[in-house]
Amino acid sequence: MKRQVLVRDGVSLSWYDSGGSATPILFQHGLCGDINQTREAIPASLRLITLECRAHGASEAGPLENLSIATFAADIAALITELDLGPVILGGISMGAAIATRLAVHRPDLVRALALIRPAWITASAPLNMQPNADVGALLAQMPADAARATFHASPTYDHLAKTAPDNLASLLSFFERQPVATTAALLQAIAADGPGITEPDLAALTVPTLVIGTSHDAIHPWPIATRLAALIPGAKLLEVTPKSVDKPGYLADLHTAFAAFSEEI
Repeated sequence: MKRQVLVRDGVSLSWYDSGGSATPILFQHGLCGDINQTREAIPASLRLITLECRAHGASEAGPLENLSIATFAADIAALITELDLGPVILGGISMGAAIATRLAVHRPDLVRALALIRPAWITASAPLNMQPNADVGALLAQMPADAARATFHASPTYDHLAKTAPDNLASLLSFFERQPVATTAALLQAIAADGPGITEPDLAALTVPTLVIGTSHDAIHPWPIATRLAALIPGAKLLEVTPKSVDKPGYLADLHTAFAAFSEEI
């Protein structure tokens, strides 16, 4: 997928379009993710459009104080408007799901359907399940990366995730290698403390077709968040797929099957 650029507030943001005649799905990565995460999640038969959020992938960070779910959602809204795509099938993984729900509530004119994969938020800011991300961000802000990783390795959180959610742990450990360190530290702390800026009545008022996908064996994106989110959105379809930490090829195959079926239904 060829990299293209959208400039917002002087910040260059990378976006990609797989092309083709299929109805586009605008799908967003999770915290510290990039195009590789979205590209593997969407079957090749569908047209994927995705934007790497500020401080992710090849996109510039811009002012660190602007890193927020609200800013990222505004950037997505600008891309939809720039490409004259609206209303679109909008979705994302984890942070991408929070961005999508925020846009569906605040810009319903831009969204015709929602696909929310392994959500980490419902409505509240700083959910407890995001605390490991905040912890890693705080350690990176306080000490060199090697020392931060060693400190995290000695923590109860490390032991807990090693036993219950090894895929989450692998992602967190990769953050200690991510560059630039100061940007990663700021990003992890800001987004872990953030929220989608919506309420439960907002979700109850949504009228678009919605697919919510969750898994077990995932401490950052616990199954009860997926079930609660699906319960709050009228008519939402809830689907449990193979846990990524148990069988990643099986997880991706389940996502592809679900996306193909959802795109045919709407």
